Amino acid sequence: MHLYVPILVLAALAAVFAVGSVVMSSQTGPRRRNRAKLDSYECGIEPTPQALGGRFPVKYYITAMLFIVFDIEIIFLYPWAIRFDAMGWFGLAEMGLFLLTVFVAYAYVWRRGGLDWD
Repeated sequence: MHLYVPILVLAALAAVFAVGSVVMSSQTGPRRRNRAKLDSYECGIEPTPQALGGRFPVKYYITAMLFIVFDIEIIFLYPWAIRFDAMGWFGLAEMGLFLLTVFVAYAYVWRRGGLDWD
């Protein structure tokens, strides 16, 4: 159990900092409300009214999922690069297979128009 104490202390400190930051900002921040602050921000242009329920286009979610997939790819590449010498040819073949599957998914999305920003 003593091996987990530093991790638990760090998690507790992070939680205290997060909760403390939210509480302190709500207590010390200005409370002036106006129409401009209450409106949603859309990159400096006037907000457009949304349909009922504020639905986003499906393309937004597809782009978010693509980002997650390629982010996970990077997470798998980093430890592989660190331990490349110890794994030898087996590690190279496994990473080649992994990159092939990711590339096939990338080519599929590209061909279907998932990367077009219209």
